[in-house]
Amino acid sequence: MSDWPFEALEFSGLPEAEMQQQALAFYQQIKRRRTVRDYSDKPVPRDIIENAIRAAGTAPSGANMQPWHFVAVSNAKIKRRIKEAAEAEEKELYSHRAGDEWLKALEPLGTNEYKPFLETAPWLIAVFLKKFTIDAEGKKLKNYYTAESVGIACGFLLSALHFSGLVTLTHTPSPMGFLAEVLERPKHERAFMLIVAGYPAEDAQVPVISKRPLHEIATFMD
Repeated sequence: MSDWPFEALEFSGLPEAEMQQQALAFYQQIKRRRTVRDYSDKPVPRDIIENAIRAAGTAPSGANMQPWHFVAVSNAKIKRRIKEAAEAEEKELYSHRAGDEWLKALEPLGTNEYKPFLETAPWLIAVFLKKFTIDAEGKKLKNYYTAESVGIACGFLLSALHFSGLVTLTHTPSPMGFLAEVLERPKHERAFMLIVAGYPAEDAQVPVISKRPLHEIATFMD
């Protein structure tokens, strides 16, 4: 038995019919989330972003080490630096690094090395993964299941932003080392993902795509 303090779980059960209704309602809402590349420059109040990050911070993590750090950027000069650095990396990707198969897979999405949304969108949220944490006394503490934990937190963040009425884009330029430099993050943090958040431009369009049906993505063994 652990000596760590425990407390009673706060849990309110729901009638089965309400559970079914809520599960369906969540699916119907979240399936409307789309990756958007055309943004309005309309400002988004900071408290909306703060609460979305708070939601992300509730994600489960290995040994509850919470191996993430979020840097939310609305400063125009910093966004421009991020855009310029990201486009330099993406130009190398599209010109030299990406193979023909990768480029062919990207073709239907209409992506290229130009990323104007990194400057137009009101918020960029850089998510950093911490392989270890440094406590208040300067001691290095190892973190566990870092990629899994930070990935889940990013999922929470995207859902929270969507439910707040914003559109998003997940951007993972390769490599992403420039983010740590531009945002002045310590060496034990590694850039994991850059999330763009804001309102869509009035003429925003998204590619016509489909998601795989349930029978192709899940197996039930009743």
